[in-house]
Amino acid sequence: MCKKLGTPELGSSGNDLDFNRMEASCLELALEGERLCKAGDFKAGAAFFEAAVQVGTEDLKTLSAIYSQLGNAYFYLKEYSKALEYHKHDLTLARTIGDRIGEAKASGNLGNTLKILGQFDEAIVCCQRHLEISQEQGDKVGEARALYNIGNVYHAKGKQLSWSMAQDPGSLPPEVKETLQRASEYYERNLSLVKELGDRAAQGRAYGNLGNTQYLLGNFSEATAFHKERLAIAKEFGDKAAERRAYSNLGNAHIFLGRFDISAEYYKKTLQLSRQLKDQAVEAQACYSLGNTYTLLQDYERAIDYHLKHLLIAQELGDRVGEGRACWSLGNAYVSLGNHDQALRFARKHLEISQEIGDRNGELTARMSVAQLKSALGDEDGDATHHSAGYEAQGKSQELCLFGCIGTAAGSVPPTGAPRLPPVQVAGPLGTAPCCHLRNGPSAYWKLLDNSSIFLATEVANTLY
Repeated sequence: MCKKLGTPELGSSGNDLDFNRMEASCLELALEGERLCKAGDFKAGAAFFEAAVQVGTEDLKTLSAIYSQLGNAYFYLKEYSKALEYHKHDLTLARTIGDRIGEAKASGNLGNTLKILGQFDEAIVCCQRHLEISQEQGDKVGEARALYNIGNVYHAKGKQLSWSMAQDPGSLPPEVKETLQRASEYYERNLSLVKELGDRAAQGRAYGNLGNTQYLLGNFSEATAFHKERLAIAKEFGDKAAERRAYSNLGNAHIFLGRFDISAEYYKKTLQLSRQLKDQAVEAQACYSLGNTYTLLQDYERAIDYHLKHLLIAQELGDRVGEGRACWSLGNAYVSLGNHDQALRFARKHLEISQEIGDRNGELTARMSVAQLKSALGDEDGDATHHSAGYEAQGKSQELCLFGCIGTAAGSVPPTGAPRLPPVQVAGPLGTAPCCHLRNGPSAYWKLLDNSSIFLATEVANTLY
């Protein structure tokens, strides 16, 4: 929602003529800017608003509305420094004319912009001011928005901290855990208020974000309950995009509950909806998640099928990072089937892409994979020849693992020249999986995927005025 531009009352005396023309010209330009922004043409809309500012007006309330909408237009254009500048102008004018509701809205817009810029502490100050003024003015809708926005800031801060520390869901340092708990508290307060207001769409957003924060906190059962509520509201509104997000997030949560079969069904629904919505990027993510889920289910043929689909879409989109991940996953799946020739083909492709995009960790992993596979195939010189899928070493049947070891029931035997790794844990939720690392369960496997398999589908993050 934006600040509305009103029509000024024009005087009729000769002395007022120039003033009236200026006011009319400014307002006409601003109204055209507003129309264009509503139509989604923010670039053209911003140009008209800038022209309105150049013409000028002595009506500070109209100027405040223009600044607000200019800030929003630049926000949607991702020109955040300009958005920040105009929202600051709006805040200054609102305070000058004593417009407390306008001050609250400008503060909220500033908070959202600062959050995007990663200035979380300053964003919280602005959003808290939005909340306090809304409560002071008895503005329940404004209060609900402020609570949601504060939750968003803590949520974004918590996610950034968890990514920077490379933490698994639930395995969080105290600072990250406290930040996400604060986010959850504000989302709960927002949910309570929007229920009171009867705003079902806002309830859906709150449930989705509560599900995501509980997921990051490692409370996977609670996350599932919230995402099911979100799914029900999405279906109620016929909101296919929100429905797709809910299915994806339900798939993510069930991975960590150990219910891989249920995850696969949710990811399939995600895939179906992504195709309906013609969203290739999400389709690729769903295929990748399905490939990794079927790896956990030890159904490697299906895993390969989905990873190949992911690879094709990544190539269509020119997504070299995604293509590299697909090649890595395909190599791993083929190793699990004992097809080392195909595994080597994809390991080499993974190496080539990692070198091209400057992924040093990927390059190191790929080099080790290539060396292991060449050793397994009895090919030290680089020309792979066809051998049996398995091979004998130290009198025992060995299993090759692309994570850096050759596994046996007794432990891990490194290939020639590779470091010796700790013994493999045989006991685990997956039993004696062909890939030794899968015996440690989904968390260990997902971590080895550098968290790329989990795509948290987020709700609308910014409520602008």
